[in-house]
Amino acid sequence: MWEFWRQFCRDRRGNYALMTVLAMIPLAGGLALAVDFTEMNRQKQMVLNALDAANVATARRLVEGATDDQLRAYALDFFNANLNKVNPANTTLNVVLPSNSTGGGLMKMSARLDYQPYFYPVLAQLVGQSQADGNKKISFDVASEVRLKNTLEVAMVLDNSGSMTTPGTGSGQKRIDLLKTAAKQLVDTLALQSALIKQIDKPVQFSLVPFAASVNVGTGNDNAAWIDTYGLSSLHHENFDWSTLSAANKYAQKSNGIWYKRGTGWGVEEGQMLTRFSLYRDMKVVTSHERIVGSKRVVCDEYRSNHTCARSHDEFDYIDTYGPFASWQGCVEVRPYPHNVSDTPASGGPNNTGIGVGDPATIFVPMFAPDEPGNHWKVTQDPDEDRPKTYGAANSWWNDDPSSTTGKNQQRNMAKYFMPRPIDAPVLGKGAGPNYSCTTTPITPLTDVSKPDGLTAIKAAIDLMTPNGNTNVPEGMAWGWRTVSSGEPFTEGRPETEKGNDKVVIVLTDGENTYSVPGSDPAGNKSTYAAYGYTGLGYNSTSVTRLFGGTSSAIGQFNYSNSNYTAALNEQMTTLCNNAKAANIMVMTVALDLSLTNAGDKKAIEALKACSSESRFRKDPADPTKPAKLFWNATGASLSNDFKEIGNELSNLRVVG
Repeated sequence: MWEFWRQFCRDRRGNYALMTVLAMIPLAGGLALAVDFTEMNRQKQMVLNALDAANVATARRLVEGATDDQLRAYALDFFNANLNKVNPANTTLNVVLPSNSTGGGLMKMSARLDYQPYFYPVLAQLVGQSQADGNKKISFDVASEVRLKNTLEVAMVLDNSGSMTTPGTGSGQKRIDLLKTAAKQLVDTLALQSALIKQIDKPVQFSLVPFAASVNVGTGNDNAAWIDTYGLSSLHHENFDWSTLSAANKYAQKSNGIWYKRGTGWGVEEGQMLTRFSLYRDMKVVTSHERIVGSKRVVCDEYRSNHTCARSHDEFDYIDTYGPFASWQGCVEVRPYPHNVSDTPASGGPNNTGIGVGDPATIFVPMFAPDEPGNHWKVTQDPDEDRPKTYGAANSWWNDDPSSTTGKNQQRNMAKYFMPRPIDAPVLGKGAGPNYSCTTTPITPLTDVSKPDGLTAIKAAIDLMTPNGNTNVPEGMAWGWRTVSSGEPFTEGRPETEKGNDKVVIVLTDGENTYSVPGSDPAGNKSTYAAYGYTGLGYNSTSVTRLFGGTSSAIGQFNYSNSNYTAALNEQMTTLCNNAKAANIMVMTVALDLSLTNAGDKKAIEALKACSSESRFRKDPADPTKPAKLFWNATGASLSNDFKEIGNELSNLRVVG
């Protein structure tokens, strides 16, 4: 054939036909190259598809506990079986197993395709290349990475404020009920995923942090090392003036930073500490008022001139029985800046460091809302002119002090707490009295949902959520971070240095941050009581109030308005979000039924979106060069699907890219 071709080229006859043939050579060559190029790309895509399939399949075998040798053999068999019409002899496979043994990481595979063109060798020799060069194979390298299922620690930080009773947009159900359904759906989804990680203990854990105006850490932590049981933090006494306990035989004395009961008037309690916890124990209510049999006596009210009794009344002796009035319901106050926006370990309490060691500002102070002024009697020379003055404070729940002349003095008087409350005093409900603004159910620490009892427990905790109170997103998020942390207050989280573990905080709210200005403020508190205490300066506080700590000059430190409180909370949230993400916490945020046409809602949406982390897998639809934000602007109708997307973001095996 080649000899015929040479003779054909030497033949000078029929030049017109010869030129036509010569012109067809590049045309035929181009067609041949196009056929080769198409086939080459087809085989390359077949190899890549087989590589991705083998990578995912092998990753599944890895989480099932296969050995390294078994994995490599399985990968090769699976790869070859899925090459379709590509000859396995023309490919090579390389497998790189994850370097860590604790779950997660990347399964990396690469393959080489040595493609043998069909027509190129002929064309190459036509243009003068040697037969050896023309028959060389064309090699291509392809790679695939699969992100293995990391172990997961997920904190669900869910809004339990009063507005969650509102029906969700596009749905006939209350927002709280929609949230419960979506949250349990997410837990169920990832619990099923956890079954794929059989060689790792506690592969998927969930915590639950219901929040409103405060966060409940649970009454079982009343003696925890990170709780201020000795009253060492300055916040502990911010609104308690122990100097008002000043009787000669019954007074308060401070020693080494701790207040003590001094004087014989305390009886067996002399020498005990004065703290918020001691107040809960010391407050008593009369539970029974029983007349002593045979104690009747007649007391004359008016005598005649002959010293006989003209008018009398009967008196009796009684035995009173006392019982506890209230107990701590589990909520704590916000730590001072910068500890309110960080995961700073608690130190400074005698339970964990010894008195005088560490920083008391890092330990958590139990909430105790002071009794605010209620009815105050103005005493005059004419008893008939005595009239009660009703202060109408938001949280008046204890006996008032008739000797106090101002609302502020009436609130600061500590002696009143040691006078029993009458038997007919009304019973306080949840979130009232000293537990004012403590309205949520307790935190559920990280719980292993791969176990049936753990799955049941976390879903039961979700069902117990009840809406009530204001909205304090930063405090909820801070505690979400603390539940996935490895250090106290909650220690169920894996070490931050452990590979293959995702620490995730999911924050959902249906409104902007709120802190309330009271309708009546006779004590000068400037706000109702909640996790930041009062926004006015306390009796023992000389610095800026905690809500404004660490905020910018845009926040007026003496602007006691609802809008300024919201702005301060938004800044606290921004700082907290940045700190959490810098600590490798994956933050996902959900705005529920917030409108972009409402100025307050729009600010809340922008803050939540800025707070969120970036997706490791999805691209921003508006700008495919950027990763998507892990933020969902949900409605009542879309919430369930949005939580499905969250589950997918945290789901099992996926090809990277």
